[in-house]
Amino acid sequence: MTSPVQALRGDTHRQFGRYSAALVCRGFLTRRNFRPIVTLRLCQAVRASRARPLLPLFKLAHRLCSHWAGMDFSWQTEIGAGLAITHGWSLVVSPGARIGANVTLFHGVTLGRRDRIAADGARQTGYPRIEDEVWIGPHAIIVGGVTIGRGSRIGGGAFVSADVPPYSVVSGNPGVVVRSGCTPDVMNPAPLAGA
Repeated sequence: MTSPVQALRGDTHRQFGRYSAALVCRGFLTRRNFRPIVTLRLCQAVRASRARPLLPLFKLAHRLCSHWAGMDFSWQTEIGAGLAITHGWSLVVSPGARIGANVTLFHGVTLGRRDRIAADGARQTGYPRIEDEVWIGPHAIIVGGVTIGRGSRIGGGAFVSADVPPYSVVSGNPGVVVRSGCTPDVMNPAPLAGA
């Protein structure tokens, strides 16, 4: 996984098509849906540094920025570089979800926990894993320990509770693969090391 600073460079590139510290500041000040990404990366950077005693302050900043953006977006979520949040209203991302690089999330997306009770009464909990270059449309819901394959597109309003093969288009409730071999939809893809 890339460092939080490298990831923020990728996130900024997705927003503006290039990176500079000035663009990070501009995005933080002017883009409601970019602020929570910045504060998430700052929380993760502080957690890994000697400044760890300041983490509660950064967590508060992240909570406020997420609240103002109308999102439930945990700073603990593992996310690759180049995250793009479009609109963002009503976005819900569980802390256990894992999101790859150059992923696009629209408003109303839910990446949630799913519990199953086994025959013996044991609880089994799962969280989604979103691979690189995935596009998730408005109000799509992805729950449980499923993997959304690289380069896939999840249509608006889809309900996904099963694995999705790479480069697939999913639609409907329940979500079904309606097309295979699709081209990833990534505007301003962040340049990634080793990619």
